[in-house]
Amino acid sequence: ACRRQEVATLHYNACRFRQYADTVIWRNDMERRNKIYEGKAKILYETDNPDLVIQYFKDDATAFDATKRGTIAQKGLCNNKISARIFEYLQDKGIPTHFERMLSDREMLVKRVEIIPLEVTIRNIAAGGLSKLLGIEEGVVLESPVFEYHYKNDALHDPLINDYHALALKLATKEELATIKDLS
Repeated sequence: ACRRQEVATLHYNACRFRQYADTVIWRNDMERRNKIYEGKAKILYETDNPDLVIQYFKDDATAFDATKRGTIAQKGLCNNKISARIFEYLQDKGIPTHFERMLSDREMLVKRVEIIPLEVTIRNIAAGGLSKLLGIEEGVVLESPVFEYHYKNDALHDPLINDYHALALKLATKEELATIKDLS
């Protein structure tokens, strides 16, 4: 989930590409500037435009709250392409995203946003954490969807929280929580 900032309109003519078989070769006018963030899967770089950042997808892989680490060749390429397709699909359905465009096989241009540290899970079938938490057998089809928030905090192992926790911790406002639910 993210809070969008007002940004200037960016025209797509800044990015030109040629198609060769299955490979897209991108040429763009966006230049990487200073690194502003590095996480487990991505690196963010400033651009000339203060409202836009370049998101670089790494090949690093983590599990169990980053206690297990490794590298998967080409993972960043796959994550970039899959993410772009998902963002395009969401935008086509009227759901706003931070995605602007692909820059290369590993990079995309995105709007600079402030992250709301909530992970949203909607479950139609019992699995994973829900099964463990409530003792429901995995694979059971639920009578109605279950909407969950997890506080994105590796040190706390992304605990399950509710609206009241999110408000008490000032992770989001009532309006932001309502928007997250509406868009989910």
